[in-house]
This record gives sequence, C-alpha cells and structure tokens, in this order.
Amino acid sequence: MLQAYYARGMEEPAVFEFFVRRLPAKRNFLVAAGLEQTVEFLENLRFDETAIAWLASIGRFEPAFLDRLARFRFNGDVEAVPEGTVCFANEPLLRVTASLPEAQLVESRLINLVHFQTVIASKAARSVLAAGPRMLVDFGFRRAHGAEAGVLAARAAYLAGFTGTATVEAGRRFGIPVYGTMAHSFVQTHFDETAAFRHFIECFPENNTLLIDTYDTLEGARKVVALAQGLRPAGIRIGAVRIDSGDVDELSRVVRRILDEGGCRDTKIFVSGSLDETIVASLVEGGAPVDGFGVGTNLDASVDEPVLDCAYKLQEYAGRATRKLSTGKETWPGRKQIERHRDRDGRLRRDDVVLEDDRIHGERLLAPAMRAGRRSSSLPTLAEARERAQRELAALPVALRSVTGQGQYEVRISPSIRELAESIAVQPVERSRS
Repeated sequence: MLQAYYARGMEEPAVFEFFVRRLPAKRNFLVAAGLEQTVEFLENLRFDETAIAWLASIGRFEPAFLDRLARFRFNGDVEAVPEGTVCFANEPLLRVTASLPEAQLVESRLINLVHFQTVIASKAARSVLAAGPRMLVDFGFRRAHGAEAGVLAARAAYLAGFTGTATVEAGRRFGIPVYGTMAHSFVQTHFDETAAFRHFIECFPENNTLLIDTYDTLEGARKVVALAQGLRPAGIRIGAVRIDSGDVDELSRVVRRILDEGGCRDTKIFVSGSLDETIVASLVEGGAPVDGFGVGTNLDASVDEPVLDCAYKLQEYAGRATRKLSTGKETWPGRKQIERHRDRDGRLRRDDVVLEDDRIHGERLLAPAMRAGRRSSSLPTLAEARERAQRELAALPVALRSVTGQGQYEVRISPSIRELAESIAVQPVERSRS
C-alpha cells in the first residue's frame, strides 16, 4: 500500500482511530494500557540497511520506493486515552494524525501493543477488585505467548493494581516490585522437607515464603511450625507459606489453624495454582484466611477472553471525513473525543463520543501523547498510570465491579457524529480529492 500511495502522491494528512467494537461477554469494562510502548515504537521506527536489503531481495518494490523507506520517520500526532483509564466499546482509545503512508504503516504494531496490554490490564483489574487489599503477584510468564508478552503482561497487571511480579526482567525494565518463593523441585532435591525449608531460610532469613504442598500440605505446615519454634531464639521468623494445589479454601483454613496453634500467627498464607478472578472472589467472599494470591496462566494468556474485537480505521483523509460501511463493521466517521460524565460522588455515570470540535461539557479523555513525532511532556509514567487505574476502579459503578455479573454502562454516540455519518456519500476516498 505504501508504494502505491507514494506512486500516486497520496501523502496528505490522514486520521486513524483505534477502538473496540464491542466488549467481550465476560468484561464489564476495559482498562487502557500500552501507550508507553506505542510512543516508544513510533519514536524509534526506522528501516535500517538490513531491512532495506531484504525488501530489495524479494523483488516486489521499486528502488525509488526503498529509498523513501530508508528516510522514513514518524512525524505525526497521537492523542490517546491515558493508560489506566477505564474505557468501553465504541470509544477511540488512540488517534493517529499523520501523512497517509505514516499513519497506515504503523497499524499492525499499534494494534498489537495497545490491544495486548489492554486485554491483560482489563483481566488483571478484575482480580484487583476481587482481592481488595490482599497481595496479588503475576505468576504467568512461563505460559505467556512469548517473552515480550510475559514482560508486558507483568507491566499491564502492575498498572491495573497488582502488587508485583515474579518476572525479574519486568522488575529491571519497569521498576515493578519482584516477588519469588521456591519451586517443588527445590524441596525434592533435599533429603527431607524440613531440610529444604531450613536451607531456604538460611539464605533468606528476612524474606522467605515456604512451599508446603510438595508432599502433604498439612504435614508441611506442621514442619514449618516445628522449624519456627527452633528459629525464634535467633530472632528469625517465617514470613509466609504457599499452597499451590488441592482445595485451597479448605487447606488454607486448616493450615491457618495449625500455624496459629503453633505460635505462628504472623506467618501469612499465600496461594497459587490455576487461579483467576472468580476463584479469588470466591475465596475472599467465603472468608478463606488467605493473605495473597499468585495469578498466572489465566492472567497472562487472558484465558477466558484472550482477544478484543478491535480495529484501527481511517476516519478522515485530506480534510474529509470517511466511513467504512462493511456489513457488521460500520464505523463512525470524523475525529472524535470522549466526554466523560460523573455523578456527585465522582462515580462514572455516562460517556459521550463526540466530534473533536464539539462543545464539551464533561471531562475530555483523549489527551496529546505525541506532537510532530515527539512524545508529549505530559505522557504519564507507569506509576502515574497505576494511580489513575486505582482512582478509576474506585469510581466504577457498583454494577460494573462484580466479576460474575454483566453490568451495563451507557456510551452515547453524539447527534453530530450521526449526522456526519448520514451525510457521507458512498464513494472512494480518491474522488474526494478532486
């Protein structure tokens, strides 16, 4: 497409918007994420000599076009909903305004970055709502769909409110708190379970979590109590035990009793093993004495809803609004803004999708992220995005907070957009340039 655009001189400004057509069946809302990586990608987008040489080798492109690619830079503008913002279907989460070739080329990577982290942040937010003040740690790297996915999933989960991650690279790259315990293999390599526990505590006397379900969970808890009694004179305490299998509800109650009766009232219980937000909610609502959760596969692969029905579509070219009319995939034309309305208590009440130039009475959600190919100074940090997500989740209507119910939130398409849509003739964009 780029070679065709250049050949015809089609380089006038184009406006593309990324949006989600409809919410998945098991999502009451989404949490926007991935903007930082999007801006980073656009800032550094280049075709190096190796890429140009490969494109030349496949014989599909003209030398003059490849010369243009060698000089390619993104010089456009980006407006976006700030990371951590709760959002809904039919709302533009990101808008790119640039020359047509620039705006078109970046489509797939922008969808890839914003879609993935938004999927994971939206999934993670449900566990955050379910867990309340309890610890949540991302355990999902090993079953994520690739290394980049595992690292970015840790970022998205932390943005949404997770306490930290077991993915060390995410800690290095993003400053996310890193947590770890031990594996069953660590226990199996020792002569007996108590020896494994003692070895681990000797290495980490002030920060230790012991995995107690390698053989018999309750017997493991009793061994922890016996070990703790011997360590007290040295001022060493056992921070937590982890249960990774079985009926964690019932086991956590019995383990709590064993620990309390053995004088380990301050030893916490951490559970993991195929958890998701519905299990977390069930444990919390049932009063299970669990202090923290390790959520892995179901989070990093968003097993229940792994994809969003999303798109990056042309809304305007050469100063004229455009519209796609494909059956079931119609788009609303023009540059748009989201106008958010809240009630007197600050809770989300309604969103209006309006044209960018419409008079706004509520809160504008889309804000500058890039100008002329350079990032905006107001682009939020990960810490700021995390704080925003916490405020947004706290402001959700009660009906949207449940992990089992399907609440409804009103998103209105403004009369001005509907009128514009009706006024657009069904004709190719090229004819609008004449």
